Amino acid sequence: MPSAIISPSVLASDFGQLSAECKRMIKGGAQWLHMDVMDGHFVPNITMGAPILASVSKGVPGIFMDCHMMVAQPEKWVNDIADAGGSLYCFHIEATSDPVSLIHAIHERNMKAGVAISPDTPSTAITDEVAEVADMLLVMTVYPGRGGQKFIERCVPKVSELRTRFPEIDIEVDGGVGPKTIDVCAQAGSNVIVAGTAIFGADKPDEVIATLKSAVDTAQAKIRAARS
Repeated sequence: MPSAIISPSVLASDFGQLSAECKRMIKGGAQWLHMDVMDGHFVPNITMGAPILASVSKGVPGIFMDCHMMVAQPEKWVNDIADAGGSLYCFHIEATSDPVSLIHAIHERNMKAGVAISPDTPSTAITDEVAEVADMLLVMTVYPGRGGQKFIERCVPKVSELRTRFPEIDIEVDGGVGPKTIDVCAQAGSNVIVAGTAIFGADKPDEVIATLKSAVDTAQAKIRAARS
């Protein structure tokens, strides 16, 4: 089974201290940093782009930037994000008509490729052909476009469906995830956990990160035991 990865969402950070905030999360045990890139087209909000990612990459050597591309025409931004130091490029299946070619383009720039589905998109939108070449699948548990939304529990069965079909791939959940909602996500089979306010707003973010990771490790052990 894939290992537990905690990816704090910098959307909940102090943008005026972005590099310092990322360093704080890494010191607290985070393996990845989740960078929400919004273009004002695919979603109504606008956040950071490649220049900001490049600054973070320079200021935090070795950072793994988990770039969630909530953008129209995701094909356009692969080179810019790669040049900015992106480690994983996760696009929305709803935003492209040729996901397999896009995944190959991402891999050509030495980034991992992720494929996201929004709350109203069924898990069947991730075909076997797509999952075979993707490195990660992202199930949104809120509507993409803004932080601080309430966790949508009806999205969780999609995690279970994808984990059953693809037992070895990384499956990420993003949106309203924290200590109160981690168990249902982990038990469904998610191993990559995005959390924003729950981590950045905590007095002791390292303890929250450890709690989330422990929940995933425990759930993964149960899943392994059930299979054997």
